[in-house]
Amino acid sequence: MAVFNPHMSPHPVTPLVMAREPRAPAGSAGTGTAVITKTKPATKRPPLYRVLLLNDDYTPMEFVIEVLERFFNKGREEATHIMLHVHHNGVGECGVYTYEVAETKVTQVMDFSRKHQHPLQCVMEKK
Repeated sequence: MAVFNPHMSPHPVTPLVMAREPRAPAGSAGTGTAVITKTKPATKRPPLYRVLLLNDDYTPMEFVIEVLERFFNKGREEATHIMLHVHHNGVGECGVYTYEVAETKVTQVMDFSRKHQHPLQCVMEKK
């Protein structure tokens, strides 16, 4: 006859085994530790473009000054200086901008000039 023991389970018990990290083969230099590094993506500055006004014999000087004040936020004195530079040298820099901004400024100046029936030319070039 079987004796009942409350500390004995009717089901067999399987012992728990702790998992181990795999070991490096004998003679290897591994330490079993890993270092996680977070790399910072390298950001590049966008290329810049010079916006230039080209001289012509028909656009009034006062109109060129107005363009520089309106579209390039130049003060009266600086606008006059740039206009005279364009007049004497054939070309003058209005500013340096990213591609999209430079393209917009060129378009604005060209549209404004055509609207007022002036042949003023504005271009952009990579710096």
